[in-house]
Amino acid sequence: MPPLREMQAAFAEACLGGPVEPAVACIVGDGLTPEARLDIYRHHVFTTLTAALQATFPVVCRLVHERFFGYAVDRYIRAHPPAGPCLFEYGSSFPVFLAGFESCRSLPYLPDVARLEWAFNVATHAEGVVPLDPAEISRLPVEDLPRLTLRLEPSLSLLTSPWPITQIWRANQPDADPEAKVDLASGGVRLEVRRLGDDAVFRPLDPATHAFRRALSQNHWLADAAGAAFESEGAFDLTQALRDLFAERLPVAYAVSSAGQESADG
Repeated sequence: MPPLREMQAAFAEACLGGPVEPAVACIVGDGLTPEARLDIYRHHVFTTLTAALQATFPVVCRLVHERFFGYAVDRYIRAHPPAGPCLFEYGSSFPVFLAGFESCRSLPYLPDVARLEWAFNVATHAEGVVPLDPAEISRLPVEDLPRLTLRLEPSLSLLTSPWPITQIWRANQPDADPEAKVDLASGGVRLEVRRLGDDAVFRPLDPATHAFRRALSQNHWLADAAGAAFESEGAFDLTQALRDLFAERLPVAYAVSSAGQESADG
């Protein structure tokens, strides 16, 4: 018998569609052939992971229909098996997979719909944290503010899409009007997705606010985040943007970089 680690690796590979011979050699039939026992486990793995992905991406499934979704997910599972035990953490790379999946090319908005649904998943399962008291920032020396970085609420995602993905999402909810039409030429969106109470919610942001919050979420200095916002919209009001940020309880921690340290985009 090979070492336990090799047996486990062979079994996992076989369950995900790899060669079965190394795993079969380690299985005792006991009333069933080793191949039949392996098929039971393989079926269970794919059924469980498919159900988990369908629960995370219900609108994607509805858009392509369940049969095609199962086909796409089968390919995804084989190429990107889970790296951890928590099923709700599985699927972060599914939008990227869909973007490169040739059979989905006729639905160019599909990866962005998947990104929106993954953002809902992140918001739902994110760790709860205590928001930052703005008084802590008010006590900082003025000269430190340009090098300030803010860590934002972990349930927060900031998305952009050239497609009206919120319209698409709403039109594919169980209680949606079946006669509702989505105009794909109606323009794109800039969105903020987060958890409020027990619900994952989204709302549109103006270009400057989106650029500002996106830069902060990427650990850029306050000065650089403000620069990104001003580049997007010259009339951006930094003071009001900071007030709104704290009023919405989005910052949860801060740091001030040393004078010689570069920002995240430096």
